[in-house]
Amino acid sequence: MDGRISNLMQVASVRRYEMTEGKERGLRVLDCDNGKLRFLLSESKALDMMQLYHEGQNVSFISKNGFTFREIPFASRFEGGMLYTCGLESVGAREGYELHGTHHNAPARVTRAECTKEGISIEAEIAESELFGRNLIFKRRVFSAVGSDSLEISDTLENRGACDERYCLLYHVNIGYPLLDEGAKLVGEAESAVPRTEWAQKHLALREKMSAPEPGKEEMCYFLKMKEPKISLVNERIKKAFTLEWSGDTLPHFVEWKSMAAGDYALGLEPATTELDGGFAYRTLRAGESVRFSLRMRVHGLI
Repeated sequence: MDGRISNLMQVASVRRYEMTEGKERGLRVLDCDNGKLRFLLSESKALDMMQLYHEGQNVSFISKNGFTFREIPFASRFEGGMLYTCGLESVGAREGYELHGTHHNAPARVTRAECTKEGISIEAEIAESELFGRNLIFKRRVFSAVGSDSLEISDTLENRGACDERYCLLYHVNIGYPLLDEGAKLVGEAESAVPRTEWAQKHLALREKMSAPEPGKEEMCYFLKMKEPKISLVNERIKKAFTLEWSGDTLPHFVEWKSMAAGDYALGLEPATTELDGGFAYRTLRAGESVRFSLRMRVHGLI
């Protein structure tokens, strides 16, 4: 270790704690700080990322609901968060299924949580099983090097059952103020952009540009076909950008969710295994097989 450093916690750390107040009471959190990025992982909610900070500045969208331990209706519970993992039985809005599925609500079993001079490594497993039914294990690894401006999420879905199983998956990555603000712009090569609604169609020409928040403004969704699995939100005003990369072979579809509504001001970047609405389709994982997914998030300054 560098002789100037008495304890590694001077430059990076991992702390585990449990929330004790209000709606958050009972949530178990891993608070990870690499010296540049700080990210909060929820052990109680599939090891999803509650919040991300870059040099002390928030990157995430946190809804007016905040975080809650209780299982209550989606509209009153959805926190946004930096990462909300959707699936495995459904994504999007489908009759007979909870909006965006139930995976996010499953608690994780943390198998590794350490901070070394190389970086922060968190690993966990989420079991999705039922009597006379599926036996799926979702393994997640989050890694970020000390002093790095990026972090990597590597997920593996294993079918430990005796039968083939179907699945779907969508990574709901949510950006909020101050990175999301009037004048910020999406940068990424899309071969096509299909609006989900007439309202979204009306604003298609402005899809990549972020406007100021307006009370009651309707949300917009676009189904994008990306030339490469990479997209950025660039904010020239604060000289900062957020870049998301993902495994395009296992996550071939992408949704842009844009809410310019005052009080619900958010941008969702959503790689997925399937289209939504009428294009929804499951994938099949054979007995004994596994499939891998990956995300890379980077927050970086502009020259």
